Amino acid sequence: MNSEEQRQRAITAFSNFLHTPLETLLQEHLNTDNSAAVALFHDMAATVPAYKDFLAHQGVNPHEYQNLEDFQRLPQLTKENYLLRYPLADLCRHGQLQTCDMIAVSSGSTGKPTFWPRFFADEMQIASRFEQVFHDSFYADTRRTLAVICFTLGTWVGGMYTTNCCRYLASKGYPITVVTPGNNKEEIFRVVQELGSAFEQVVLLGYPPFLKDIIDTGIARGIEWQRYQIKLVMAGEVFSEEWRSLVGERVGSQNPCYDSVSLYGTADSGVLGNETPLSICIRRFLSENPQAARALFGESRLPSLVQYDPVSRFFEVIDGTLLFSGDNGIPLVRYNILDTGGIISYDAMLQFLAKWSFNPVAELQEMGGRGIRGLPFVYIFGRSNFTVSYFGANIYPENVTVGLEQPVIREWVTGKFVLQVQEDADKNRFLSVVVELAPGVEESEDKKQAITSSILTQLKRLNSEFANYVPSEYQIPQVALAPTGDAEYFPAGVKHRYTRK
Repeated sequence: MNSEEQRQRAITAFSNFLHTPLETLLQEHLNTDNSAAVALFHDMAATVPAYKDFLAHQGVNPHEYQNLEDFQRLPQLTKENYLLRYPLADLCRHGQLQTCDMIAVSSGSTGKPTFWPRFFADEMQIASRFEQVFHDSFYADTRRTLAVICFTLGTWVGGMYTTNCCRYLASKGYPITVVTPGNNKEEIFRVVQELGSAFEQVVLLGYPPFLKDIIDTGIARGIEWQRYQIKLVMAGEVFSEEWRSLVGERVGSQNPCYDSVSLYGTADSGVLGNETPLSICIRRFLSENPQAARALFGESRLPSLVQYDPVSRFFEVIDGTLLFSGDNGIPLVRYNILDTGGIISYDAMLQFLAKWSFNPVAELQEMGGRGIRGLPFVYIFGRSNFTVSYFGANIYPENVTVGLEQPVIREWVTGKFVLQVQEDADKNRFLSVVVELAPGVEESEDKKQAITSSILTQLKRLNSEFANYVPSEYQIPQVALAPTGDAEYFPAGVKHRYTRK
């Protein structure tokens, strides 16, 4: 690809983004077949050296794969069999790393950095996801909006990507102004307090635990978040609806379906899907009706639930694992990111909810009606190597989290804990939960008993395996309370793991 082709690619992508209304884009994509995924495959087979070699080793002749049925016979890509086997340039079109204008970095479970090249044009698809969020949830086409980027800046994938996409919305005419304090808490407080009152709303964009810490620390310092009409955009972690309600209350949120949004994003391919007012409305109903959630998802925990654009990112499900295909600096076809979950069509979702006498569309129409789009749903449990098995019941950290988010208890704790199954001196197993106390909170027997009772209540409510498999005399968890930053369980500066084997 020469420099003129590169220039035209950028001009075309930006022009299409600027001149295509969101409504038109999404409507066009609703009426599509699945030809975009097949077209991406043929483009990769023709232009990406690594993929050509991969297909040759798999005995795949691209000319024999012409429709969706053929496409679904293609071998899966994984980090191990594809991304780690080839030089970075060979994973890009024409074997030219210079066809990408930016490289981001992610750090996986090994801690070894992975590099993700991308080009300006790739970000336009992701900018449309941000437009969907800011338009449908925050009405940012009509409200002066300060977007405060609280993701880590530098080479890491989230901060710069998010910053760029918000600036593209401003270029499109949205009255959005971007400020980038990153994860510097003092700078976040300063920009919100000094700039926030000049705008009709302030959007904080960051990881959920970090944003909660910002909000709680701000309250302790006397910041009146209600003054700024705070909205939240989050990514990176599954959280409960109790968590959404708790954080919403603390910033003065009036409508949970429209005041916060979580993105389903990966370093590999940007934003794959996003929460919408509709998906949040549905998830809140399912949170209050665990039997319905289990009937829909087949598990005793609530996954993230988002909607996605099937042209931008094409999903499949194989044995309960999500595969996606999407264009990027490193284009990917049938890529297995190791997330467990599933897909549900828009019509199938509404039909299922009707059987439980719930109509989310009618509820949203009473709130103003934005965010009702007939896009398909994808649900994500994440890479759940983080369950513990207890009397044959799978115990999920998400079940314990809800117990810590109940009134009063949530004032005592940070939300972090370590869940594990241990044995006593007689080799009897018991469920251990070590809970981190909030700064300045003293341990007491009353607090320990209240936390134990709350965790037990939510485990029995949310997890039918726990309620039915575990004998009642073994159901009561043994709770220990640890101070903030405890070196053994909650060391500072280390990514927290909620379970131990």
